[in-house]
Amino acid sequence: MTAKERYDYLASDRSQFLSEAEDATKLTLPYLIRGHEENERGMKQLKTPWQSVGAKGVVALASKLSLSLVPPQTSFFKLQLDESQLGEEFSPEVKSELDLSFAKIERTILDAIAASDDRVVIHQALQHLVVGGNALIFMGKQGLKLFPLNRFVIDRDGNGQVVEIVTKERVSKKLIDKIVPPDEEEAQRVNDEELTAKEEIDVYTHVTRDNNRFVWHQEVYGKLIPGSNSKAPVDATPWLPLRFNTVDGEAYGRGRVGQFIGDLKSLEALSQAIVEGSAAASKVIFVVSPSSTTKPQTLASAGNGAIVQGRPDDIGVVQVGKTADFQTAYEMMGRLEQRLSEAFLILSVRQSERTTAEEVRMTQMELEQQLGGLFGLLTVEFLVPYLNRKLSVFQKTGEIPRIPKGMVKPIIVAGINSLGRGQDVQALGQFLQTIAQTMGPEAIQQYINPDEVIKRLAAAQGIDVLNLVKSIQEVQQERQQALDQSAQMEAVKNAPQMVQAAGQMAENTPQMAAGTPDEQLPPEV
Repeated sequence: MTAKERYDYLASDRSQFLSEAEDATKLTLPYLIRGHEENERGMKQLKTPWQSVGAKGVVALASKLSLSLVPPQTSFFKLQLDESQLGEEFSPEVKSELDLSFAKIERTILDAIAASDDRVVIHQALQHLVVGGNALIFMGKQGLKLFPLNRFVIDRDGNGQVVEIVTKERVSKKLIDKIVPPDEEEAQRVNDEELTAKEEIDVYTHVTRDNNRFVWHQEVYGKLIPGSNSKAPVDATPWLPLRFNTVDGEAYGRGRVGQFIGDLKSLEALSQAIVEGSAAASKVIFVVSPSSTTKPQTLASAGNGAIVQGRPDDIGVVQVGKTADFQTAYEMMGRLEQRLSEAFLILSVRQSERTTAEEVRMTQMELEQQLGGLFGLLTVEFLVPYLNRKLSVFQKTGEIPRIPKGMVKPIIVAGINSLGRGQDVQALGQFLQTIAQTMGPEAIQQYINPDEVIKRLAAAQGIDVLNLVKSIQEVQQERQQALDQSAQMEAVKNAPQMVQAAGQMAENTPQMAAGTPDEQLPPEV
């Protein structure tokens, strides 16, 4: 079975979710998912919703999710030593050195993410999740690539693990024909389907799971594209299928918009009625009595302040006067907007120039409280695989040192339970403050190792301590030199007193200088 046939087969299970996603995008961001297949070339005229609450809600919720998953101004993960893989524990000195090494690796990865467009693609994927409930990210050599729901199909096992993915892309036909020339039958079919005029052809990527790895290849015209075969371990796969809400037994997720589609449809209908009714109510028409000497043409062409001949009583104004009838619709719209604002967390959006770690933590707590286990799901299905893939690629390219398997395995700690190493600074400060308050400031000097505190603070803030912080040997050597220098200065200071004391001792005991008769040596023979 070719990749196209497999795509068409799995598309039947996707049809319901895709239809719901199309209904949701029409009420929020119409450009996200445009039709089942988007066969039309060029721009398609999109219908703008009558209300903007849906679009505002999607953007606000996606922004908060992006801020919580990959905050731009703070570390959102850390690497820890997996001691379960070791036969014995490391010494504290070794652990501190490894912690500093892990901090360097974290800083390298964070710098690479900041220099790329990963956050842009992630934010777009989160918008697709909020609206349609599904998105697929491919981590290629050129960066991240997003596949909307109408461009991929997926199959999962009973545990929700991915077993198969098929994507569909539109690629230039001239480019494909240079790589895989079509046969006569295929070329005739293409001409019959008028694909030549569009100069685009469908390219399918078929991804399957083979034990502990994913293997994939690309096909066009039902043929394998040369050099398209590839593979990757499951724990470092570049294919990241994302879901918003999951239902047991379903291969696809359900979006946030679908949960409140009723309120959005009601708000859409009321907004349309209010806009059209307001336009009709604001229309002003002047009427002239049939028996009046004032001609309508004269009245219509008269400028401001003009003088025309006629009677004012023969001229009237017709207005709808239905403004009061809109009050009920306005009240209902206000209630709907309030409910939708709470559902999409619009009311609590904070505008600031700089985002602090505490704000990120509060945002994550808010998301966890409002959306249940959504943040945990995105952490497991996106953030951890995303960081694992980054680690694997950087080790292959030599940007970070290779980590031996089985001995030292980094554990990625991300999500609601840990905001990275920035939280360690606060925790360490609170620990030292608690000791000082409960046991006194002298307890810190007695029980706390200052060298270890400096290393942990440097690792928590991602600071390279090379040639910055003195080593233990250097500190001990300087302490010894200071003691020796202090002893020498003390000796020089006390030298005159020691000489005077020696003189007095010699005066009091002159025989000690000359010697006694008994102590004289016998003459030589």
